[in-house]
Amino acid sequence: MKKGFLLVCSILLLSACSAIKVSTDFDAAIDFKKYKTFAFFKPGIDKAEISDLDKKRILRAIEFELEAKGMLKSENPDMLVSIFTKSRERVQVSQNNFGYGYGFGWGWNPWMMNGLQSNVNVSQYSEGTLFVDFIDKAKKELIWQGVGTGALRIQNREKKEARIKEFVKEIIARFPPGQRIKNR
Repeated sequence: MKKGFLLVCSILLLSACSAIKVSTDFDAAIDFKKYKTFAFFKPGIDKAEISDLDKKRILRAIEFELEAKGMLKSENPDMLVSIFTKSRERVQVSQNNFGYGYGFGWGWNPWMMNGLQSNVNVSQYSEGTLFVDFIDKAKKELIWQGVGTGALRIQNREKKEARIKEFVKEIIARFPPGQRIKNR
């Protein structure tokens, strides 16, 4: 029973860390419907401190999501796309209280009920943040920014690619402001 309970608590703890928190900011004076084409802003992307392989994964995912919204990749775009990343190590501490038990306890009787049982779980993980910036090419101004933050528990290439797609999908789903696409 104790092992089963700990397993359930561990699964809940890990699933809570897998959520991606997304926030956006944008220029409220912009008519986002006028943006039909995009291209990647290489000088900005080159500054992202991640591997070139991860940059390619992110850019492919962004391209897929924007094309799913009806935008076209172009040599002469309306909008430029840039990215920035950062990561940090996080420690999560949780306490699980799971009821009363018998065993060594308080007072004179060593078999007396010993109060509430609890375990403390400590987990360490990397938390990553992906910034996706949309820039008006003509004005050279930032018009929209999406930021996604979540745990990065990645054991292999396939899971890494899936996690990157999940980050990008959650961020781009909030573009244009006020409109969300249905899950595919």
